[in-house]
Amino acid sequence: MRRLGGIAALAMAAGLLLPAPAAAGGPGWLWQAEPLALASAVFSILAAAAMASPLGRGAGAPVLLIAGLLLGAVGPLRLIDSYPGIGLALPGLWLYLAGLALVAWCAMEILARPAAHPRGVLGLAAPLLFGLWLLYLWEVLVTGFGVPQILLPAPHQIGGRLASQAGLLWSDFQQTFLKSVLAGWSMGCGLGLLVAVMVDRVPFLQRGLLPLGNLVSAVPIVGIAPIMVMWFGFGWESKAAVIVVMTFFPMLVNVIAGFSQVDAMSRDLLRSYGAGYWQTFFKLRLPSASPFIFNALKINSTLALIGAIVAEFFGSPIAGMGFRISVEVARMNVDVVWATIAIAALAGSLFYWAIALVERRLTFWHPSYRRSA
Repeated sequence: MRRLGGIAALAMAAGLLLPAPAAAGGPGWLWQAEPLALASAVFSILAAAAMASPLGRGAGAPVLLIAGLLLGAVGPLRLIDSYPGIGLALPGLWLYLAGLALVAWCAMEILARPAAHPRGVLGLAAPLLFGLWLLYLWEVLVTGFGVPQILLPAPHQIGGRLASQAGLLWSDFQQTFLKSVLAGWSMGCGLGLLVAVMVDRVPFLQRGLLPLGNLVSAVPIVGIAPIMVMWFGFGWESKAAVIVVMTFFPMLVNVIAGFSQVDAMSRDLLRSYGAGYWQTFFKLRLPSASPFIFNALKINSTLALIGAIVAEFFGSPIAGMGFRISVEVARMNVDVVWATIAIAALAGSLFYWAIALVERRLTFWHPSYRRSA
């Protein structure tokens, strides 16, 4: 850690001192034209140098690193804003960014340690910092190299679209997620669970349904979606039907696998107590299969969102995330497309996280959740 801090400080200092070529269109030492950028860079260098000293061993090392990282990130943004499209004309700037990346590495390594409160709010600090760092690199590289918006918009342009088109994007979210995804996911998972119970109760169904499930799972969405639109119309019902087909068999297969994991000794113990089929089912087999059920629920949460968006390409009302993507791509409004993708990714992640949170509350007894002493 101390070695990385020293290398980061030297890299940022070298990048700060390198002059800019005349092709950059500004003064030879661009940092002098931006006092705020210079001050932030100097603070970040001091924070990295502190990590290379005995100060880096204290409890305040993460705070020092994060402060240096956040303030040090201001410098490149100020320079790129003042000299847009500079590209490779500023080698010192990219060397400074390399040193700043090492500072981010040190901060995330410290925050990811088990002693850094992994079960509290601070447990989210490492993944949050990693995500923000990726967005920052995206912003700097796209703006610095002058990438056209039609190819890849910068995060600030996507954020601007999220703010200016909030009402339109919210209506698309309601149409796709709150109607199609939740309805199709609930029906597909519920139906898969019920059929799995039937298969468990009537064993010969397992030989007929599972091969059929593999066959239907191999059918592409682009083949199912047009048929469902013809059957159920252009509303959310056809998208929900696509999701039911996509989520039914993952749930069926996982639940059957969960039922088969119950050991014979536990079943024999309940039989010796005079327990019937349904008593054994609710007290032993269903709790034992609950990790498999939640695994299917999490897998289907992402499949449902993908299925709804793809299904909307083949016919939908004048709302929906898939509809918005197809329309705005044709209009070359790529920033709106990326804004819709960002909403879909955030909604899918939160949906998955909510299911995982419920799973943790209900299956705390599972070995994967046991805390080490």
